[in-house]
Amino acid sequence: MPDILFYTIIGLVAGWLAGVIMKERSLGLIGNLVVGIVGAIIGGYIFEFFGISTGGLFGSLISAIVGAIILLYIIQQIRKN
Repeated sequence: MPDILFYTIIGLVAGWLAGVIMKERSLGLIGNLVVGIVGAIIGGYIFEFFGISTGGLFGSLISAIVGAIILLYIIQQIRKN
């Protein structure tokens, strides 16, 4: 159970930071927080696929931010079409 809380908090922070980094692609605070949680999952899979270790707080946060940025970019591309 503590792992779920840890990853949820990491995802929320990652979504907020991804929104700050990609201002023009932001979905608002709530949208970015949801994107952060989903992005944390995506980032974890991407880093695992490439064999990059994401242990600890810093590694988890970086992978979550990368996943959230990728997800925000994909959402923006879908919205354009």
